[in-house]
Amino acid sequence: MKTLCKLFVLLTVLGVGAVCQAAEKAKDGFPVISSEQLKAQLDSKAAGLTLIDARTSVEYREAHIVTAISLPVTELEKDASLLKVPKDARLVFYCNGVKCGKSGKAALIARSAGYKDISIYAEGMPVWEEKGYPMYTGPDYDKSVKTSMLKPAAVKALLDAAPATVTVVDVRDAKQFAEGHVPGAINIPVETFAAGSGVLDKAKQIIVYCNSGSSSYNAYRKLQKLAYPNIAQMIFADWKADGLPIAK
Repeated sequence: MKTLCKLFVLLTVLGVGAVCQAAEKAKDGFPVISSEQLKAQLDSKAAGLTLIDARTSVEYREAHIVTAISLPVTELEKDASLLKVPKDARLVFYCNGVKCGKSGKAALIARSAGYKDISIYAEGMPVWEEKGYPMYTGPDYDKSVKTSMLKPAAVKALLDAAPATVTVVDVRDAKQFAEGHVPGAINIPVETFAAGSGVLDKAKQIIVYCNSGSSSYNAYRKLQKLAYPNIAQMIFADWKADGLPIAK
């Protein structure tokens, strides 16, 4: 009897865990698929799969996942009939990452139009790119951008006067971060920056930094693609040269 009770408790716990895990794999009421799952489906040429890029046409032309079709949510909101695939198609929508609402809005429109098999690739284009998965890139993809560069003294003043309005992100690796970083900064290594960006609040100013500027420039570009509205870059070597505080 005791053995049966223990087994019942174990199964109950596992069941609750499964429910919690399922809840985590939903966005806007739709199932979410991972980067690896989507890649596997594309590699196997899964029957009936239609991958839809809900971002703007400009973003689509710059870069998009291979085989994806462009259907900006702003256009779909005006005319749902633009979704010209069979009603029994398997639809997967994506946009610019976990904080982007375009894919969810597009999926809701598709559901209202009678589509049943709908999923969302929540990690979106930034994580797909970060993982090095197959994508189309247009002529403007490698075009350099001018970052908003802040002096260390200005960042220090922001942290002192209004710390709740800003998030400083050290994009170096964990070892370098542990050896010394800007007080109050969080660590999201540039190699996995898009995947880890869900902790960043779009209502705050996001300031990225590294030792010399290369990695933070890449993180800055990722923030742009993730549609963060208020971003800036700083050089940690300048922070140290100015004799500003360093936390360990």
